[in-house]
Amino acid sequence: MTLSSSINIIIADDHQMILDGIKDMLAAESGYNVAATAPDGQKVLEIINADPQAFNLLITDISMPGITGIELCRKVKAAYPHIQVLVLSMYSSTEAVQEAVMAEADGYMLKNSGKQELITALHRITQGGTYFSEAILPIIYKQYQKAKIKDELLHQLSARELEILLLIVKEQTSEEIANKLFISKKTVDNHRANILEKTGCKTTIGLVKWAIRNGIE
Repeated sequence: MTLSSSINIIIADDHQMILDGIKDMLAAESGYNVAATAPDGQKVLEIINADPQAFNLLITDISMPGITGIELCRKVKAAYPHIQVLVLSMYSSTEAVQEAVMAEADGYMLKNSGKQELITALHRITQGGTYFSEAILPIIYKQYQKAKIKDELLHQLSARELEILLLIVKEQTSEEIANKLFISKKTVDNHRANILEKTGCKTTIGLVKWAIRNGIE
């Protein structure tokens, strides 16, 4: 997508001041047209559903009444993949950023950002790229590293060991696991010992904490 033609934008935020502020910032920028605004996600969906091809980009807050910005992003991306989404939020928590990324948002920036950063974000996104504020990048990198470590650790475990680990996390005893998997308790204990050794854990409690910490639940 190029900026030779106007980028039609719809903005979702339950604060009129934010809606007016973004509209004012983009008013003097050629190539961008705020085609619609809405105070909540449901209204956005109604507007887009009426004419999906009328919009190229959605700028949405996260915290709104009814449908959240994350759910809105997910719904728009699923139904209208040509519409790009920039999340504009006051939240910089790991959970918020991770949810936005999982919802396939094309960008995430904080509301305390300036006009120039917004223009930069819109330019990159409408050129087919992504944009995440510098304050957000460490969170994304940390999540990437965590996922990479988890993948590497899981590759150390056999399919059976992983199966048993999941049951251990669910607080099942060796005897319960043996009955469930139709193997002997001794075999379960042997697998448990191997899992402890591979993960570097010393106790079952430590193993459960390791699993939860690495997203294995």
